[in-house]
Amino acid sequence: MKEPILQTLGEFIIAHQKDYPEASGELSALFSAIRLAAKIIHRHINKAGLIDIAGLAGERNVQGEEQAKLDVMANDTFKAALAARGVVCGIASEEEDHYILLDDGLNKESKYIVLMDPVDGSSNIDVNVSVGTIFSIYRRKSPVGTTVTDEDFFQPGTEQVAAGYVIYGSSTMLVYTTGNGVNGFTFDPTLGVFYLSHPDMRTPETGQIYSVNEGNYVHFPDGVKKYIKYCQVEDEASNRPYTSRYIGSLVSDIHRNLIYGGIYLYPSSSRYTNGKLRLLYECNPISFLVEQAGGRAVCEAGKRVLEIKPTSLHQRVPFFAGSTAMVADLENFLLEDR
Repeated sequence: MKEPILQTLGEFIIAHQKDYPEASGELSALFSAIRLAAKIIHRHINKAGLIDIAGLAGERNVQGEEQAKLDVMANDTFKAALAARGVVCGIASEEEDHYILLDDGLNKESKYIVLMDPVDGSSNIDVNVSVGTIFSIYRRKSPVGTTVTDEDFFQPGTEQVAAGYVIYGSSTMLVYTTGNGVNGFTFDPTLGVFYLSHPDMRTPETGQIYSVNEGNYVHFPDGVKKYIKYCQVEDEASNRPYTSRYIGSLVSDIHRNLIYGGIYLYPSSSRYTNGKLRLLYECNPISFLVEQAGGRAVCEAGKRVLEIKPTSLHQRVPFFAGSTAMVADLENFLLEDR
């Protein structure tokens, strides 16, 4: 049986480069750097247990969280890959206290900045559960040729040029959007190539999966508690009760719900009064993807995540994302609780 001819990620990017004439090929080079870093991390993850990337690195990041060895390796890999292409003038990472200036050579003349969570759910690697990378790309606000400033990084999510994630699971996939829909590419390790496997990804309007860490239930706001109970109540007309599925890796939970339909919840709580997820590294890029796939992402009833004006690099916000009908139901419960 003859195998179908598949389109590679590189071919797909070149074919759609005409949609962004102002990028002058820089955006393509930037994605090439992300693709390379993802391949390197894929290789290391697939050797977990054979090489020393499991466990803790013995240091804490700016949020006071203990860094896993995989966090450090992935952060260094992405920084090196992005800097080497000469198309990024600044990088902000969840693992860094401050943003990184790339003001030498071609980088200083580049138009783009990148914000990233190098490894989402890194503790999962110790037990062979899927993890991910999240990235977000913006066009700089400061004049080209100057040093980047806070203004370049503190842009609302509506200004994103592109965003995506890489999920390292039973297969490695890169999923991204540039504002014209969402496409997914699966990595073939035998050839070292990402192939288009999930064109024009669309999330169902509703679903039967809710994803939340129910171990924190007692700490949640009443509106969220009521919605969780609603998900658990039997109702044939709305196909309830829903199924609870929570992996503990934002990328993994979002990826599943994006395909099957569902809702992801990480609310504020008595333990995390502003929520736990980071606006710039997690919520904005995932919200862009979810909306481009036909879903909805909010931080509270009636407020899109993408419209928040950031005030700090490591700002946290409550986060609810997924199928539009399910998010709408949640928003009704949140409104009742005001």
